Amino acid sequence: MGWFGVTGGAHHDDPSRLVVTVRRPGDGGTAGAGFVLGPDTVLTCAHVVNDALGRPMLEARPPRLEEIPVEVRGESTERYEARLLHWVAPRARDGGAVREGDSEWLGDLAVLRVDGPAGGLPAAPGRADMSADQEVSAWHGGGRAATLARLTVASLHDSLGYLDGRATGMAVGPGYSGGPLWCRHEHAVVGLVVAHFMPPRDAATGLPLPHSSQHLIRRSWAIPWQRVRTELDAVGLRDVLPPQSPDPEDPALLLLVEAVGDILYSPSQRTDVAKRLALACGVRHGSDVTPPTPEEFALFLLAHPRALAALSAILRRSSHPASADRVLAAGSLCGSARMLTPQEYAGLRKHLRTMDRAVLARIPEAARAALPHVAAFPGGESLDALLNRLEALPGDGHSVSGERRVPALLRVLEYVGALSPPAKRAELRMWADGVAQRLGIARPALSERRSDAQAWGRAVRDRSVRMRVLVQVTRAERGRHRLRIWCDEGAGLRQVSTDSLVAYSATDGAREVLRVLDSLTPPADDERPPLVEVLVDRASLNLPVDEWAAHDPDEIVPGVLGVEFPLVVHCPELLRRHGRFISHWRSRWSRLDSGKTFVVSESMDRDVLYSRLVNQLDTVRVSVDVPPGPRDGIVQTCLALGIPVVVWDRGRDGASHLVQHMADVATRELPDGVRDYRANAQASPPEFPGRPVLAWADADRTVPRLHLTEPQESA
Repeated sequence: MGWFGVTGGAHHDDPSRLVVTVRRPGDGGTAGAGFVLGPDTVLTCAHVVNDALGRPMLEARPPRLEEIPVEVRGESTERYEARLLHWVAPRARDGGAVREGDSEWLGDLAVLRVDGPAGGLPAAPGRADMSADQEVSAWHGGGRAATLARLTVASLHDSLGYLDGRATGMAVGPGYSGGPLWCRHEHAVVGLVVAHFMPPRDAATGLPLPHSSQHLIRRSWAIPWQRVRTELDAVGLRDVLPPQSPDPEDPALLLLVEAVGDILYSPSQRTDVAKRLALACGVRHGSDVTPPTPEEFALFLLAHPRALAALSAILRRSSHPASADRVLAAGSLCGSARMLTPQEYAGLRKHLRTMDRAVLARIPEAARAALPHVAAFPGGESLDALLNRLEALPGDGHSVSGERRVPALLRVLEYVGALSPPAKRAELRMWADGVAQRLGIARPALSERRSDAQAWGRAVRDRSVRMRVLVQVTRAERGRHRLRIWCDEGAGLRQVSTDSLVAYSATDGAREVLRVLDSLTPPADDERPPLVEVLVDRASLNLPVDEWAAHDPDEIVPGVLGVEFPLVVHCPELLRRHGRFISHWRSRWSRLDSGKTFVVSESMDRDVLYSRLVNQLDTVRVSVDVPPGPRDGIVQTCLALGIPVVVWDRGRDGASHLVQHMADVATRELPDGVRDYRANAQASPPEFPGRPVLAWADADRTVPRLHLTEPQESA
């Protein structure tokens, strides 16, 4: 880039300075290490993040909104705040949770977004694949050069590499986890340290056994870079790596070179604007006398992710604001350019940092409401990952006379403002007004989005969040099932049952679910019982969990789950089977109170049903009233197409009394309506002969990540 400097990366002469220190927010102690991955990202181990936050070391759930101090070494050592961007949970080889006593596991990676300088963090080190017999070095997370541990890659496997330390010098121990393994020969990081094997201890006393030559000595294990790359590819690696040098024939580069040459044709003018741009982006600049060439200027605009936005801000304030539109149009061809300037992004982070946590937790809900036609907002995604994707999305809504559309991020923040107190709402609107003005967005266009957000905010304030319990049910041996249970009191999922190896009978399963339900304290102003959401695979949609009863001679009442509580089923497997229909699902859910009901009253070929429903986005509910033979295929087709509400009778061969009875119940009231029907069926079977099943896929509430991905990608 020549004339434009970058933050320093010359610490490769002292590779110990590659180590980023991950601190505990509470006591400031060292939780572990990491290293710079991109301009504003650091890579470490998930268990280092867990340790920093005082959580169980191998906790699989991602942290939510916590901030973690990190220290980065460049020309000096600087401390910044970081938050989770991407999470690859620790997991056993079978895809389940890591058990106590396990010495090896998979996953265990965390990418942190760092609120660093405008010019970005010090340059990331090079990366290379790990190979057997490489000589590598590691350092404690504190970053002191004296903690150097010299290691050899003794053995390399698909997912991990074993490291043997030398008999002299430092041994890998606590605090080394997450740190880079530097290979001097490759001049690159080839992996990161995960764990070490401690000397054996006496089972009775817990004390180390006397040394024996048969003991394993100084053996550690690491994740090779090639495995890191594979793991991160699944969670958005392209978002965190610095952009590659553009191709000389890149259309964006060619257009920007031409635009810079035309707009800043005067050398003095180009020098002045370039100095202001370098200052805005936090980088050094070259000579005050000799300006950068248009090519150097354009290369910097493509290399720094926020430089193009910063230049548009400078040009918008100049006497030729139309030039900003030309630069933005050329930059739209560049996939790595971010929408916000460094100053706008810092302002957004400031607003989010002072926002109420309850509102922050509802940003995904606001995003789905603001952008109902956007396909993927996966559950479990971190707030920073969501903001990353929102910033990259183009504008939506109507555009007349070539006006610029309102970007997705601005629209979502209008919806977030609708959830916020008046003072915070005003701050967000002032921020959005400034960004819209810099982008050249007409005020009426933003006002339209603001009006939409206000209407949505009024609707959600009239609808309180319901407490719910999620129960994953999987079949075990005949007549028995395994359970995993989560609670959601409105602030996100909290796992309350982790032992997925116990097989329960129907009676024991009902007792276990009731035990969890009894432990909840519903809000004083909400008399509704918690919603029980049963997560099943496609083969278990008719599993009669609602009929499970805690029969116990010592109890006065039977404790039938579906009679005491509104119980629905949810099949993420079908919902995610064809990802292209996820946007349809979200769009339909947003119309839940006004959408239509489609009744299937006769056997229907799947192709015909597909043709009827695929583009009817105002159809939010399907009632299936056909015999059991064709019924299951119809139900599964509806769920795969993104119909959020499907009701059927699992037990009837003829016309269903249930379907007729439920026709008068509003869609949003169906969970309670079905519960009432089940209670009536218990009391008077001849009058209420149905056995109702209600499939309910709420697009505003997440389910555990386990149910949205392949097993090997979750824990």
